[in-house]
Amino acid sequence: MTVKFDVVNKRYWWFALSFLVIIPGLISMAMHGFNLGIDFTGGTILDLKFAQPVSVAEVRDVLKDFQLEGSTIQLASTEQVEKAPGVLIRTPVLTEETRRDLLADLDKKVGSFDVLRVEKVGAVIGSELERNAILAMVASWVLIVGYMTYRFEFKFAVCGILALIHDVLVILGLFSIMYKEIDTTFIAALLTIIGYSITDTIVIFDRIRENLKTHRKEETIHQLVNRSIWQSMTRSIYTVLTVLFAVVSLYVFGGETTKNFSLALIICFVSGAYSSIFNASQIWVTWREYADKQRQLAKMGAK
Repeated sequence: MTVKFDVVNKRYWWFALSFLVIIPGLISMAMHGFNLGIDFTGGTILDLKFAQPVSVAEVRDVLKDFQLEGSTIQLASTEQVEKAPGVLIRTPVLTEETRRDLLADLDKKVGSFDVLRVEKVGAVIGSELERNAILAMVASWVLIVGYMTYRFEFKFAVCGILALIHDVLVILGLFSIMYKEIDTTFIAALLTIIGYSITDTIVIFDRIRENLKTHRKEETIHQLVNRSIWQSMTRSIYTVLTVLFAVVSLYVFGGETTKNFSLALIICFVSGAYSSIFNASQIWVTWREYADKQRQLAKMGAK
């Protein structure tokens, strides 16, 4: 198989590109942190009953004037309808003055209503659940290492986990830089990419393992890995394009409440495909080269 573009030989360029994306994100996380949503920070619940049925879009238009367009808006109806008199609004914590102005604007622009309930709520995700989520993620990585060590070898397992860490740092860093809101849907997107990225990585590693069984002496490890990547490249591209078509459509045509979720998925899928093709196998090549050199030096020392 003739390969026109040597992916492996350019591996340090791929590593540099990853660092160029990750390092600004790490700086942003250290300096600015994250824009945590109401699932993490708590918020205000407004339970309203309008004199006439209203739509979610009408309520959201008013919320935009207060930079609250990302708030959760639910119609109090047992049926799938576009309008209903009962509306439940969940926003970040509002001051008394902001809440009063918001209600006055709703009354003026949407219609008169009765306030059934106004209350402040605590965070849905407490510190204990955050800790448990991190522990669950680490546990999944340990299980992945165990499985990949059994199926392939320990070096493959560690390289796969490093690619996952790369994807997590990319999405966290970009969301910190853009100061996009992080809520439970973001966590769902993060867990989705962990499964997607490791699957794509395993496909490439499996191809490398199969080619190692028929490895010819005149073919270097560089050439073998490069050939393995290109043998699975079409499959990787088709897979990522298929999911991107769906997620980009969700981002363009979906509502405001799905924007951050779909954006997170877009970034995650692109990062996952990149790390699987250009990082994971390249780390393995670099590690193997280093190990081979150490063995050669040990043999020379023994002589």
